[in-house]
Amino acid sequence: MAFEDDVRTAVSNYLDAVANGTSADIAALYTDDATLEDPVGSEPKVGREEIEKFYSALDSVPRSTELLTLKVAGGTAAFHFRVVTEAGDQTVTVEPIDVMTFDEQARITGMRAVWSPADMTVTGGEQ
Repeated sequence: MAFEDDVRTAVSNYLDAVANGTSADIAALYTDDATLEDPVGSEPKVGREEIEKFYSALDSVPRSTELLTLKVAGGTAAFHFRVVTEAGDQTVTVEPIDVMTFDEQARITGMRAVWSPADMTVTGGEQ
C-alpha cells in the first residue's frame, strides 16, 4: 500500500501544480521520456520538453482544479477531476478522466486524458 499512497500523493501534486504551478512545475512531475495524450486520439507528446510546451497554455490564465474521484491500482491511477480556467470574461470548465502510469519513484511515465469538446462548458462572454 505504501507505493499506492505515493501514487495518490503524486496525483495530488499534479492537480496542485495544474492549479497553482507553472508549466515547468507540471512537467517536472513527469519522467524525461514520458508520454502525454490529451485528449485521447490526439498526437502524443513525448518527453518533458514537449510536455512542458503543452502545459504552457496554462501559464497565463487563472485556474483551479478539484479532484472528484481517484482509483489507484499498483502503478496506475485513474481519476476524474474538474479544471476551471478563466480566459478574459469567459470561464471554461472541463471534467476529464485521466489515466496515469508511474515509475517506482511515483513520477508520471504516461498520461492519457479522456474527454472531448462535448465535455467542455463555457460561460460568460458573448452568449
